[in-house]
Amino acid sequence: MALFSLVLIPFVISSDAASACQNTDDFVGASSPGDIIIGGLFAVHSEMLQPEEHPIKPVIQNCAGFEIQIFLQTLAMIHAIEMINNSTLLSGVTLGYEIYDTCAEVTKAMASALRFLSKSNTSKDIVEFKCNYSDYVPRIKAVTGASYSEVSMAVSRLLALQLIPQVSPASSAEILSDKIRFPSFLRTIPSDFHQTRAMAHLICESGWNWIGVIATDDDNGRFALESFGIQAMANSVCIAFKEMLPAYLSDNTFHTKVDRAVEKIVKETRVNVIVVFMRQFHVLKLFKKAIERNVKKIWIASDNWSTAVKISTMPNIRKLGTVVGFGFKNKDLSTFQDFLRNLHDRPTENNKFLLEYIMLLSVCAHLDNYDFQMCISSQSQYDLMQNVENNHQIWRDDFLNANIEPGFIHSTILAVYAIAHAIKGQCKDRNCKNPSAFAPWELLEELKKVIIIDDDKEIKFDSKGDLSSGYDVLLWKEVDGRMEITTMAEYDPENGYFIFEDEEKKKEFLDLKKVPSTCSQHCRPGQMKKVTESPHTCCYECVYCPENHYSNQTDMDYCYRCHNKTYWAPVNSTTCYRKTIHFLGWTDWFAIFLLLLSAFGVVLIFSISAIFTKNLSTPVVKASGGLTVCYIILLSHFFIFLSTVFFIGEPTEFKCRTRQALFGISFALCISCILIKSLKILLAFSFDPKLQNFLKCAYKPITIVFICTGIQVIICTFWLIFRTPFVKQNFSIPRAIILECNEGSVVAFGIMLGYIAALAFICFICAFKGRKLPENYNEAKFITFGMLIYFIAWIVFIPVYVTTFGKYLPAVEIIVILISNYGILCCTFFPKCYIIIYKQETNTKSAFLKMIYTYSSKSVGSIAVSQISLDSKSSSSRITESDSCNAEKSSVNGNCHFQVSGQTPVKEKAVPKRATRTLSRKRLSSI
Repeated sequence: MALFSLVLIPFVISSDAASACQNTDDFVGASSPGDIIIGGLFAVHSEMLQPEEHPIKPVIQNCAGFEIQIFLQTLAMIHAIEMINNSTLLSGVTLGYEIYDTCAEVTKAMASALRFLSKSNTSKDIVEFKCNYSDYVPRIKAVTGASYSEVSMAVSRLLALQLIPQVSPASSAEILSDKIRFPSFLRTIPSDFHQTRAMAHLICESGWNWIGVIATDDDNGRFALESFGIQAMANSVCIAFKEMLPAYLSDNTFHTKVDRAVEKIVKETRVNVIVVFMRQFHVLKLFKKAIERNVKKIWIASDNWSTAVKISTMPNIRKLGTVVGFGFKNKDLSTFQDFLRNLHDRPTENNKFLLEYIMLLSVCAHLDNYDFQMCISSQSQYDLMQNVENNHQIWRDDFLNANIEPGFIHSTILAVYAIAHAIKGQCKDRNCKNPSAFAPWELLEELKKVIIIDDDKEIKFDSKGDLSSGYDVLLWKEVDGRMEITTMAEYDPENGYFIFEDEEKKKEFLDLKKVPSTCSQHCRPGQMKKVTESPHTCCYECVYCPENHYSNQTDMDYCYRCHNKTYWAPVNSTTCYRKTIHFLGWTDWFAIFLLLLSAFGVVLIFSISAIFTKNLSTPVVKASGGLTVCYIILLSHFFIFLSTVFFIGEPTEFKCRTRQALFGISFALCISCILIKSLKILLAFSFDPKLQNFLKCAYKPITIVFICTGIQVIICTFWLIFRTPFVKQNFSIPRAIILECNEGSVVAFGIMLGYIAALAFICFICAFKGRKLPENYNEAKFITFGMLIYFIAWIVFIPVYVTTFGKYLPAVEIIVILISNYGILCCTFFPKCYIIIYKQETNTKSAFLKMIYTYSSKSVGSIAVSQISLDSKSSSSRITESDSCNAEKSSVNGNCHFQVSGQTPVKEKAVPKRATRTLSRKRLSSI
């Protein structure tokens, strides 16, 4: 196996005061010996100073910006290791530590990591390059840190070469959960995936959808922004603007970009919620500028700065508005606080961070509160070297306790204990005083399985190396003139919801909704969103739901359709309403009117029946065909009136099938009876021998009635069997359902009506030919009028019926039935009733015979004149006796006596008038 070694040459420090160390041991911030060494990487300083000399040399520079909160994390690591060493957790084995300051700089962190990889128990820091590091024994067994995700990403790739486990208490970038790229990385906090999802849930539940995001332009900021963007989109939250600030304060464009970010916040007046993924020193610069511009918003803090005391104690911080943050879960830290109270008694030889803190206390002793903290953060290591001799030490017991960030302290202690439990598992059957007792990769496997008891709960790393312990939702609120960071709720990452301790906390959460942060006004129920030209879906117009659509929630993307045809909704509706059922009901005024007309018709029928029955032996009743025929006709009229009842009320299958069949058959029966009367009239007064012979053969009253009515019965039977009418729901009216009868077959309905029309037409023709009967008994003339009324009514009915819809459609047919029925009834019986009641002197046998005698005289004369006219057309203008008499013989069997207008009367041998009149009376008496 190829093997060579790389010797880490000690860093040579030039005379430049900016140099940080003279040898590698100076590079260590804090250390303690032990059987097993744990490394620590913490950004105790916020930046590394840039070299002023040119050309730039590869020299580790001094750092500036002492971070109290992260210094406390180093103390938490030391405290946890000392507690483990003083316990029975690792009996006989002591833990040591080497803690390095990364200065929030990847380059310096990589240098520290390189020393971690150096071989153990050698006089020089040597890192061997090997193909197989399974048996390699590095300087440390595990690493706690780093403070920032960007640093952890770089360090983890380097440590993965030897699979040295790295347990971070603060690096939350989602990408670090990728075990392919970062196989040896674990953490005691949740991934940013849960944090960004929690933020999106908070924003969504508060009714905000138009927000701004500010992040640092580094790996951590970019990954957090990407993750939050995905979660925001999933919760229908739009990002109005994104501002990226340089990761390093030394960047020349930093202040310009801060000003631009603040200006963007000021201009976006509709954006009242700002999500901030930045480090604490970035937030300080941003908030200082925002306070100057009187910016007042709701700030959503990431875990990096949500518990930062140095930010919450800024002057005029209350003017910025409300800060809502997400912090890591914590527990009782009383033992750590006791550790801090005794910190001033500890030696500083092996803890340069503590020494620097003591020096800072001296330099900034003349300042109070926030100014004191800012003084500490602004001093560089070089400045301290220059000023330390001129100041005396003033210890402040309360300062460190006031700056504790419980979540980070707890996660740091948890990381050390996780490593200790894994070491315990490896040391069961091994002598762990020997550094080569186990390799780091073996410890990594043990770490993945380790179970820790934390606050009486068992916790362990998941398959991604994360501890999903949840978040505290923090609210910064002013109490007695000071800003305090309080816990408002807990967020359960597994179930994705907020847990409130009491109703007061819940009310604080709900009060956040009072501040609007939307691109558009909320659409009320009854409205829906209409996307505008903006590329953001959160910018929209609110439009009313159209008819038959509704929305019952705010900010709905679309309106629901009233799917069931039995429901409807007006414009701008929040619900669907059941459609009202409409039909021609019994209580409808128009239906009552039509029923009264039908009832009146029935009364007329019974009245006529009574009149005819009482005057049964009178000539008028006899001339009407007798009581039987009259009763049949009146009965058919009764059924026609009765059929109108089935057109009224809620339609049923029985009504739909009955009404047309009853009407059709009754009307056919009525017309058939009237038809035989018309044929009888035509037979009695037809003087055409051929027509008379035909009529005598065809005139079978009972047969005709049965055949004519039977055909209609057959039509209706086939109709009811094959295409029977049924109840139909008509949805043509938007807000109502019309219950109506569908005729089943328009063709069958048309055939039924057409057949009645055909019978009526035949009846009309026959009656028309007998319209010149004696005036007092001229039934044919009134039959003609009745048929004309029928035709007019049904001709008008067709277009009206086709164009009418709604519940009054049956009324149209009822009206036509009543008109045609009344027309035929009145024309058939009213003249006779009039004679019976008011012209009783003409309703006697003698009057009747006198009328026949008079009509016979006129008829004979008319027949003679008609014959002469016919003969004159076939012969010369001279009229001869023989032609006239021959013609008359063929009709009356004898001679004739006639007079032609304009000529002298001619007398010839003729049959006596008595014979002619007798024939006429016989025919009339048969009517």
